[in-house]
Amino acid sequence: MKKLLGATFVAALLLTGASTASAQVSFGIRIGPPPAPRVVRIVPRSPGADYVWVNGYWYPVGSRYRWHDGYWTRPPYRGARWVQPRYESGRFYQGFWDDNRGRADRDRRGRDRNRDYRYDRDRRRR
Repeated sequence: MKKLLGATFVAALLLTGASTASAQVSFGIRIGPPPAPRVVRIVPRSPGADYVWVNGYWYPVGSRYRWHDGYWTRPPYRGARWVQPRYESGRFYQGFWDDNRGRADRDRRGRDRNRDYRYDRDRRRR
């Protein structure tokens, strides 16, 4: 009888530990909707035929929003269209490339970062 009780206790302990190990805890900070988009009166001339203009947008940084200026960039693949970042139902959604092949998220750490043409930065270099 003692062996049965001991085995039951060990099994209960293992099952309880397994269920708490898979529990998830998450929290978020809501900072509200971003300010209205800035008005761009003049879009700089395209640096090439294969570039697409991405409008400027607000994105969250800590407890506030920061503005990201518009820029020219090359899509990751032919036919891709840029879906602007958006604030919807209390959540911020990052921008991404999309078409009938599916979603392609923006990767600023890898190959993507050399596709962009920053008008102000590149103009100052001349």
